Amino acid sequence: MRFLRQSYADLSLSTAVAGFVAVLVGFTSAIAVVFHAAQALGADATQLGSWLWALGVGTGLTTLGLSLWTRQPVLTAFSTPGAALIAQSHGLSMAEGVGAFMVCGALLTLAGLTRGFERFMQRIPLALASALLAGVLARFSLDAVLAVRTAPVLVLGMGVVYVLARRWLPRWAVPLVLLAGVALAAAQGLLGGMGAAWQHSHWGLPQFTAPHFSVGAAVGLGLPLFLVTMASQNLPGVAAQRACGYDTPVSASLNATGGMTLLLAPFGGFAFNLAAITAAICMGREAHEDPARRYTAALCAGVFYLAVGLSGGLVAALLLAAPRELVAAVAGLALLGTVAGALASALKDEHHRDAALLCFLVSFSGLSVAGIGAAFWAVVVGGLVLLVQNFRRA
Repeated sequence: MRFLRQSYADLSLSTAVAGFVAVLVGFTSAIAVVFHAAQALGADATQLGSWLWALGVGTGLTTLGLSLWTRQPVLTAFSTPGAALIAQSHGLSMAEGVGAFMVCGALLTLAGLTRGFERFMQRIPLALASALLAGVLARFSLDAVLAVRTAPVLVLGMGVVYVLARRWLPRWAVPLVLLAGVALAAAQGLLGGMGAAWQHSHWGLPQFTAPHFSVGAAVGLGLPLFLVTMASQNLPGVAAQRACGYDTPVSASLNATGGMTLLLAPFGGFAFNLAAITAAICMGREAHEDPARRYTAALCAGVFYLAVGLSGGLVAALLLAAPRELVAAVAGLALLGTVAGALASALKDEHHRDAALLCFLVSFSGLSVAGIGAAFWAVVVGGLVLLVQNFRRA
């Protein structure tokens, strides 16, 4: 009870808003891909509701459990690149897909038990981890700038509020930006779709699908799903934690997300992993000035994820009905401080500067080769540059 009372005492409005913004960004940026993934396996409306239930509950429980245990802002997510991979699969039934999901969950758990991935991450210099984080997050800040083209009054108004709040009320910058965005969107009539979304949404309930294991599904979907989740999600997730000064136990996190994948795969929980973008929202100064209290932002995010999962399509429909420019502006502005800090850390050491800059550019580019995302190739490029430079000095 003392533990829970301390968590409640550490809670603040800024951390609650950071948690809400993280869930808003996480769901709205990925849920459409999840719909396509479920449809590719032949999911009906009931099964789609079960997928939303599993993804929300699985993300919420792992986020709450890891954040309470470590007292650090540990956010988890479902694998968006993994969902895109599933959406491109052909000829698999839902039962075969579930079997592939469980293969992925077993491999994630094995990666945690063997501690190989944690040892690999410990060998990556902080400059590369910071550059990787900056490149991943800078795309969201760029999206906020580009949103001016389609909603100039909304986005510019939110930008003005952000600048003024950072000058006089820095702790409340993100909550004020969110309130300003909602007010401006309502004044422009951009929130009208939420009422219709609420009326046409439905509650989701878990529906069990018995897995069918096959070599073709395991090799064709399960193994690639594991690889893309590790390279495109867990790798930048750990880099985000390190760049923000947190030393979260990596292997234990993999065990938790892998175990949750095994547990919820029959209900649609295809792959859970450490988050990077949404985690950065909860790990920056905008969440709280005191780094020791930012874990409550992750706790709030976990609660909001649970609400989304337990409500099935109700909350998800409302999140999807929010104007795209509003979500882009809130996310981009909330991440500015983290992007600036990551860039400063990446370029601070002159000996690592070239490697860090190339790592940043590759991760920012969104380059994907052989189905593996930019985060992996950014680390490869940065690591090769460091090897060449160290060899030359030697």
